[in-house]
Amino acid sequence: MFWQVFKFFLLLLSGATVFYQLGGNSYALACVGLLLLAVCWSIFEQYKRARLLRWLQRADFDNRPTLVGDLGVVVDKVIRLHRQQEKINDQSVQRLEDFLSAIQASPNGVLLLDEQLSIEWCNQTAASHFGIDMQRDLYQLLANLVRDPLLSQYLKEERVDHEVVILAPGSKPETPRKLSLQLFRYGEGRRLLLSRDITQIELAEVMRRDFVANVSHEIRTPLTVLSGFIETLLFLPVSDEERRGYLELMAQQSNRMQILVNDLLTLSKLEGSPVPSKSEWTQVMVLWQQCEQEAKSLSQLLYPDNPQTITFNIDDSVRELEIAGSRNELLSAMSNLVSNAVRYTPGGGAILVKSEDIGSGAMEFIVEDSGPGIAPEHIPRLTERFYRVDRSRSRESGGTGLGLAIVKHVAQRHDAKLSITSKLGKGSRFALKVPSERLRKYQ
Repeated sequence: MFWQVFKFFLLLLSGATVFYQLGGNSYALACVGLLLLAVCWSIFEQYKRARLLRWLQRADFDNRPTLVGDLGVVVDKVIRLHRQQEKINDQSVQRLEDFLSAIQASPNGVLLLDEQLSIEWCNQTAASHFGIDMQRDLYQLLANLVRDPLLSQYLKEERVDHEVVILAPGSKPETPRKLSLQLFRYGEGRRLLLSRDITQIELAEVMRRDFVANVSHEIRTPLTVLSGFIETLLFLPVSDEERRGYLELMAQQSNRMQILVNDLLTLSKLEGSPVPSKSEWTQVMVLWQQCEQEAKSLSQLLYPDNPQTITFNIDDSVRELEIAGSRNELLSAMSNLVSNAVRYTPGGGAILVKSEDIGSGAMEFIVEDSGPGIAPEHIPRLTERFYRVDRSRSRESGGTGLGLAIVKHVAQRHDAKLSITSKLGKGSRFALKVPSERLRKYQ
C-alpha cells in the first residue's frame, strides 16, 4: 500500500515538473498537468478494479487476469484460497462417497426419510428388502410403497426403543421372508430406518426348537421304558424268566439311547470341525468291505427268519481308487446309506450296493433297495434332522432319524453330492457322487 501511494505521488511530481517546464515555468499549466494525471491514474485504477470484479463474478479461476501490484496480490490470494477450498471440497466429497460405499456394502438396509417420511436415499440392500426403485420411488412416501399395517403403525408411533417385524414385500406364503425394522431420529425431523432380513435367523430358531423337542422326545421314550422296568424290578416280585426278559428290553432301550447320543455327537463334530484335508487318503476297498460286513450283520440281526438278499458290486476301476478326506466320516456316510436300506427294506427284500466309475474321474456310491419307497413330497426333507416318513417303523427298525443328516454333512465336507430318487412301492435309490478331485489310484 505504501509503495502504491509513493508511486502515485512520484507520478504526479514528475508530471507537474514536465508541464511546468513545457509551459515556460507556468504554475497554472503544472496544476493542469497534475489534475490530468490524477484523473488518468484514477481511471486506470478503476479499470483494473472492474477487471478484478468481472473475474470474481465469472469465477473463472483457471484464467488469471494480468493484474499487478496490490490487485495482483489479491488475485493470487483468491486463487490460492479457491484451490484450498477445492481440495477441502474434494476431500469432503471423497469422504461422503466412501461413507455411502460403506453403507452400500452393509448387509443391513438403510433408508433415509425426510420430515414427511418420504424416501430421500436408501442403499441397495434396503431397495431389495422393500422392492424400491430409487429412480422411480425417490421422495415417495414409504407407507404408500409398502402397504403393511404394522409398518404404518410403527412409523406413526415412532417408537425408536423397539423393533418391529414385518413380512417383506413380495414374500410368498410358501417361502415367507421376514424383515426386522428399527427407526431412529436424526437431523431436523429426519428419520433413519434400518432393516434386517431375519428369515434365516427365524428358521434357525425354529429348527433349534424342533431339534431340542425331537431330542427330548427321542430320549424320553426309552427313559420311560427303563424307568418302568426298574420300578418293576425294585418293588414287584418277578420270576427269573421275567427278570431276564425285562433286562433284555432295558438293554435294547439303553442301546437305542447310546446310538442316538453317538449320532448327535457325530453331527456336532461335523458342524464344529474344519473341513477334512485332501492329504489323508483311504482305500475305497477298505470302506467297502467294512460296509459289507456291517450290512450283512445288521440284516441277519433284524431278519433272521426271512433273510434279505444283499448284493455288493464294485467296478474294477473303482477297486484301485483312494478317497481324500476323513476315513471315519466317509465310512459313517456310506454305512448310514447301507444300514438305512437294510432297516427299511422288509425281510426277503433285495438290496444292491455298487460303486461305479461315472466318467471324468468321478465315482458314485449307490444303494438301491426294494423297500416301500418314498412319496415325492418327503424326498426334499429326508436329510433334515429327525425327519421320518414313518415314525413308528423308524423306531421298530432302530433308526434315530439322523442318518441322512449325517450323510448330507459328510458329503458337503468332501465336495460330494447326495441324490435321492424313489417310487412308492418300487424302492429307493441313494447315490453319493464323489468328484475326481477327491480320488486317485492307489499308490
